[in-house]
Amino acid sequence: MDIEKYISSGILELYVAGLLTEAENREVSEYAKSHPEIEKEIRAIEAGVLALSKAASPGITEKSRIEQLWATMDERENKPVIKMEKPRTNWFAYTGWAAALVLLAGLWWVYNQNQELRTDMQTRVNEVQQLESQIEATRNSLVQTRELFNQLRDKDVTIVPLSGQQVAPDAYARAYWKKDTQEVYIDAQGLPEPPPGMVYQVWSLKLSPLTPTSIGLLESFATDDNKVFVLPNTNETEAFGITLEPAGGSESPTLEQLYTLGAVATS
Repeated sequence: MDIEKYISSGILELYVAGLLTEAENREVSEYAKSHPEIEKEIRAIEAGVLALSKAASPGITEKSRIEQLWATMDERENKPVIKMEKPRTNWFAYTGWAAALVLLAGLWWVYNQNQELRTDMQTRVNEVQQLESQIEATRNSLVQTRELFNQLRDKDVTIVPLSGQQVAPDAYARAYWKKDTQEVYIDAQGLPEPPPGMVYQVWSLKLSPLTPTSIGLLESFATDDNKVFVLPNTNETEAFGITLEPAGGSESPTLEQLYTLGAVATS
């Protein structure tokens, strides 16, 4: 602990003036017990405040002098009236009060500066914590991306290109089918963002006769940066198709809204 820096921070003046919180008062008291320099500084500040208080409250006031003068005049009823002099202004008392006010104003300023510093420090701490959270989220995202690439590069993955259809000729997608885990990774980067109230639905297709089976929705399309979705597929799939459907999906595909389609290559 830097004792000199702690003493010069102004917190001891606030302690003597009674402007600290209960917890802060306990902290200063504990430091004073373990550090004689702090205890000595507190005593010096208290002595200064007491000196100002005495200066602002002299032992004999002007009112006392006037009362004594009236008592003397009562004892001398038959003597000439004593002419009273106008009491002199006690400038020393006023100076003491002014000094006390200046000290209190200075203590209040130090207190406010201390509070602003604490607030600023807390803001900085919050910013650092937020940055650390963002870094951790990015690190986790990189780990997930690396794991995803490892999955897609597996030698047992069947890659199925899905080309754009009449409703969206420029659209495209890609399906990575892992039969051993019964999962399909849909890379939908080439699909346009669906309009409000609509969602992309992925279908596993048997071609003869044409039998579509829904394997899932791309519900988080707008918020997913990678546009890669993992869907379960336990079907004997001969082709994959993606259609645009009302939110919640459909029982059967809307062929007029077929965006991409691709057949599984036969070995």
